[in-house]
Amino acid sequence: MIDPAPGILLIADPFLKDPNFLRSVVLLCEHQTEGSFGFVLNRRIAFTLDELVPELEGHPLPVYEGGPVQKNSLHFLHQMPAEIPGGQEVVKGVYWGGDFEVLTELIKNDQADPSRIRFFLGYSGWSEGQLAGEMNEKTWLTTAASRQLVFHNDPAEIWKEALRQLGGDYEMLINFPLDPQLN
Repeated sequence: MIDPAPGILLIADPFLKDPNFLRSVVLLCEHQTEGSFGFVLNRRIAFTLDELVPELEGHPLPVYEGGPVQKNSLHFLHQMPAEIPGGQEVVKGVYWGGDFEVLTELIKNDQADPSRIRFFLGYSGWSEGQLAGEMNEKTWLTTAASRQLVFHNDPAEIWKEALRQLGGDYEMLINFPLDPQLN
């Protein structure tokens, strides 16, 4: 296991029952003594970007549930550092945030490749010591994030792909039922 840090994926243990993180994969963008911050990568929601940002009407880009905190805030990850200034590199080639007005103009003018941007409503956050406690309880498995996992074309497969990346016994967890007692 890798210690939590920016650019690390938190993979929910298959037996985690918390509905906020059931079979989720979270990209950590910040990890400091005061707390941690990231986005659930594999929970697409029913809303599209143009429903949330009226000036982007006609651009129905997918939106993901970033986590249970501040579900009224919009965030984004992208692979366009030359076009969108102000982003912070989290993983090689993956940037968090940046100038939203510039991004809006790129989208309006069809100059932004939708496969290189992910939008999130809300985020996942942990206060000081909270994530460390969850790590001690074995709530999360960890692995290094990659651009391919963050921008996977099938979000429903990210949890399984992240476990495959760990290999060995972890790969067997892919097929565990949600509730083993039902077997």
